[in-house]
Parts: sequence; structure tokens; C-alpha cells
Amino acid sequence: MNTPPEPERHSQREFTSEGSRVRRRRTRGLDVPADAEGQAELLTSLSRRAHPSFELFIYALLSGAIIGLGFWLDAPAVLFLGVLLTPLLTPWVGFLLAFVAGSFKYLFETFMAFMISGVIVLLIGVLTGFASQLFADRTLDNAFYFARLWVPQLIVVVLGAILLTASFVRSESKPFLPSLVVAFTFYLPLSAAGFGLGAGVPGLWPQGVLVFFVHFGLASIFGLLTLFALRIRPSTSGMLLTGAAVLILAVSVGLVLFAGPDTSAENEAPTSIVVESTPTLPAPDLGLIIPSSTNPAPILVSPQAGADATFTFTPITPTPVPLTLTITLPITETPTITLTIEPTPVYAKINAPEGGGANLRNTPNGKFVATLDNGTLVQILPDILEVDSVTWVHVIAPKNGVYLEGWVLQSVLNTATPLPNWEISPTP
Repeated sequence: MNTPPEPERHSQREFTSEGSRVRRRRTRGLDVPADAEGQAELLTSLSRRAHPSFELFIYALLSGAIIGLGFWLDAPAVLFLGVLLTPLLTPWVGFLLAFVAGSFKYLFETFMAFMISGVIVLLIGVLTGFASQLFADRTLDNAFYFARLWVPQLIVVVLGAILLTASFVRSESKPFLPSLVVAFTFYLPLSAAGFGLGAGVPGLWPQGVLVFFVHFGLASIFGLLTLFALRIRPSTSGMLLTGAAVLILAVSVGLVLFAGPDTSAENEAPTSIVVESTPTLPAPDLGLIIPSSTNPAPILVSPQAGADATFTFTPITPTPVPLTLTITLPITETPTITLTIEPTPVYAKINAPEGGGANLRNTPNGKFVATLDNGTLVQILPDILEVDSVTWVHVIAPKNGVYLEGWVLQSVLNTATPLPNWEISPTP
């Protein structure tokens, strides 16, 4: 019988020893080893599991298309389906492990793979937003919501990052649920930004991209802290790289949060507007509180299509309601008093059958101005126009303390008393 060479027997012993360590670690519940050799073995195993695959881009393409459709339809159920189809974000965990291991090559591979998946979601959102311009009007409440920074979402980012990192390190099974939580905060703002860019809706781009980078930076910081809490010790180069990464991410997130552009929910103003002062509207008998003469007068915003932003402020001169008093004194001693009062303004409420609201436009079927929620009280102006067999009504509507002038579909108006005259006006 031939005896195997000594190097082969040595290699076999090393393989058996490594397999025994892996089996022991699995038996102990995947505890993080404390010795240097065990730490190196663990990092190698985790890096192999976190290496990006082609499935990352396939699922990013599929989920991006469904999320973009959800923003188009303004349907939370469709958005939820798109989140369920997001790719497993183990490359993001690999991105964190690259800092700990001090591997620039692995850092580049995981970061670029993750960013390419995000760009895919962004571009599909652009295409979906562009296609939405060819069909009927839709409300965009969900798109505006996910393109803003909210404290509850920041808490979800932190919890999702901690759970995903800890689950990936301490278990060999795929952490699908924590990955969905993190993907929810990463991909939805990106898709909303792309949708706004394609649809030409102000207030979505680039705010959605800034929200994504804030979520990404915050999640990466807490993911690295979780690795340290699990007693995964970085190498010397990894310690320097990790410290620099945490510092850069913290500064970047702080700049966006405290010194960056406004990403609050109030930033929905059109790009081209003319601002004029207008007298306070009279209060109808529908429970709406209108500012009195002691309060500042509202601002009427009239967007002009194709014009640059122009602001014209006109001093307010209170105009009383015209009142004609005629007293006739005949031969008899009983006087006759005749009162002539201007017609009462006509009001209506927004009552759109779909989407929870209606779109206000600067001209009939013109540029988007704002979304008016169902129940919003608007004043009906005399101008009524018909464009492509669709009737448009000229209205003045309140939005965030500002009165906007524009056009809405007659079909979304629920008229009050007195009833308006729906006769088509001459073409202006």
C-alpha cells in the first residue's frame, strides 16, 4: 500500500480542523469567536455569504417597476408588494464587513453592486413618472410622503440596520424580514425621486435622493456599531478605515439634516409662480374658518406656465361689499327702502372618486400646481371652459395657509348652496 505524501496528510488535517471549528460554531449557536484565527475565519465566511450576485439586480429591476407603479396609482398596497420583492440586502452588510476587514477591493465591489441596484430603482422611477404624464390625473400623496424626512422612518432605519446586521452575523439563514425593513427605507425614497423627475413634479427631486443618503448613512453607522457590539474586532487597517467611515457618514448625515435643503412636507411650492395679495374671502356657511380683518390677508398664488419665478406684492385695500340704499319718500309718510347686494360667492368641496383628492392646474389640462385633498373647500369663479370634451372650472383653493388659483375638473366638485352656473365661458 502506498502511503500519501506528508503535505497531503497535513492539508487534510487542516481541512478537518477547519470543518470541526465550523461545526462547533454551528452547534454553539453561531457565537462570535474571540481568538484571532476564529475571527479571521468568521470574516471570511461572512464575506463569502455577503458577496453580491446577479439576483440583486434582477430583484431591483422587478421591485423598482412595482414601486414606481405604486407611486403612479398612489396605492399603498402596490408599494407594499414592491417592497416584498426587493432584493436581499446582504451586499450592504458586506459593505460594512469590508470596513472591518480593511479590504478596499471588497469595499468597492459591494458598494458598487448596492449602488447599481439603487440606480436601477431610480431610473425605473423616472420612466414610470414620464409614462404617468400620458394618462389621467392622479394624486401623489405617497410619493411626497416618502420623499420627506420623518422621525418614525429614522427610527425604522436604525432598528432595521441593527436587526439585519445581527441576524446575518449570528445566523447562517437568510435574514429576509430585516432586509425588507432596510430596503423599505432605501428604495422607496429613490423611486419617489425618480418618479418626480420623470413626471416633472416639483418637490420630489432631488429631495428623495437626499432622504436616501440620510437613511443609508444612518443605517451604515449603526450597522458598524452593531458589528463592534458583537465583538467583531477590526484589523489595524480596518480600524482606521472604519473610524474614517463613521466620521464621514456622521458629518454627511448631520449636514443634510441641519444645513441641507428643506425636505419637509411643506416644500411643495411650484417652480414658476406669481404671488399677489388678495382680499380675505368671505366665510360660507360650511364650517370653514376664514381669517378676519384683524388677521393677515391670505396670499393668492397664480402659476404661469413657461414663466420664470416672479413675485409681485400689492398693498391690500379693504373693499366693502357694494350696498345701494334707495329711500323713496312719496306723499305718504311711510318710506320704502330698497337694498341691492352683490350675489353670494359660490363654493364647492373637492370630492374625487379616486386617489383621495384632485390636481389643481394653472390652466385647463395645464401644468400641475398642487394636490387638493377631498373635503377641501374651494370658491367657484365664473370662468368655465371645455377642453377635449372635459369641463374645467376656475377656482380659488386654500393649501397650507396659502390661497392658490387654478383649474380643476368639474367632475370632482361637490357643489354647495347656491348652485353654480355651469355654462361654458367664451374662450379667453
